[in-house]
Amino acid sequence: MIRAEGETTMKLYFAPGACSFSPHLALREAGLEFTLIRVDLGTKTTHEGDDFTRVNPKGQVPALVLDDGAVLTEGPAIVQYVADQAPDKHLAPPNGTFARYQLQEWLNYISTELHKTFGPLFSKGTTEETRESIKAVLARRFAWVAGQLEGREFLLGERYTVADGYLYTMLSWARFVGLDLSAHPRLGEYFARIKARPSVAAAIAAENALRAKV
Repeated sequence: MIRAEGETTMKLYFAPGACSFSPHLALREAGLEFTLIRVDLGTKTTHEGDDFTRVNPKGQVPALVLDDGAVLTEGPAIVQYVADQAPDKHLAPPNGTFARYQLQEWLNYISTELHKTFGPLFSKGTTEETRESIKAVLARRFAWVAGQLEGREFLLGERYTVADGYLYTMLSWARFVGLDLSAHPRLGEYFARIKARPSVAAAIAAENALRAKV
């Protein structure tokens, strides 16, 4: 549930199309109340004109501001925090279990081997030769992910977790940059399965509604 701005609740600072979509999905899957605040990453200001660097000096999204004013940044940390606020939703295995470490393994892999590799593809200064080289690396890594999904509905088995929301975000980036993953139909089926979740449609609609406010 989202409250109107001004009410006391968590605040998620996001940018459309950015990796902040992953914690946005997590918040919706968890059913937690939060305010969504759009950030212009070019000017580092919010859609209300506030200086975002006062919230997160790194100048990057996502940033989650808790009810008490504490700030948490970095997607893999935020989604685990969110999952732990709604244990009945089973968005992450319990802390201390081997399954929780497997979740963290996936979050780290997605963050370091997929997410960060995309970076140069969003830069106008990257040469076409470099783009193709990076796409080849990503294609190999996504091929490995496809293999891990064999016989599974989701990354950790039959239950959706916050790692799935993160991987979905990366697959949407793959489509955006024109990375051809058609050789791995399992990824296409997985993407469609996640996209069909109500949280995805709700998150997309909410972010689109704020596009014109910066």
